Amino acid sequence: MIEIIRGDITKLQVDAIVNAANESLRGGGGVDGAIHRAAGPELLAECKRHPGCPTGDAVLTLGYRLPARYVIHTVGPVWGDGSFGEAELLRKAYRSVFRIAADHGDIHTLAFPAISTGVYGYPKDAAAGIAVEIMRENEAGFSRIIACVFDDAMATVYRDLLPRA
Repeated sequence: MIEIIRGDITKLQVDAIVNAANESLRGGGGVDGAIHRAAGPELLAECKRHPGCPTGDAVLTLGYRLPARYVIHTVGPVWGDGSFGEAELLRKAYRSVFRIAADHGDIHTLAFPAISTGVYGYPKDAAAGIAVEIMRENEAGFSRIIACVFDDAMATVYRDLLPRA
């Protein structure tokens, strides 16, 4: 089941939340910074033990002070003009998260932000289309998949896409 929720991803009681991270995994602005602040300094300490995360890949950490047991950090592409493989990199980022979650074995509920749509500048409609496509591909393996968005406009974009997926 895929759900759209408008709210704060750091408050969701799910097995894992997804962090739209940067390659250093050291926290940043937007949802990345919010997740790091809510999880506490232990998250940054664990992230520092990783050598980083290339665009399109994902890394699993504990959730620490979050209601979620785990955080799956993935790095989406920075939008250029669409001719630099951004769509395939965004698909790879979503697929990497689902692969890690499935391989882990005890992740059945998963919440995603709108990866790459903030400071990375990915067009919201196109990014949501890719998100829904990959969520639909993986829906059968999870009891609940949430797209957690921060405003009504983005929630509408997702809701409009879901019936067509």
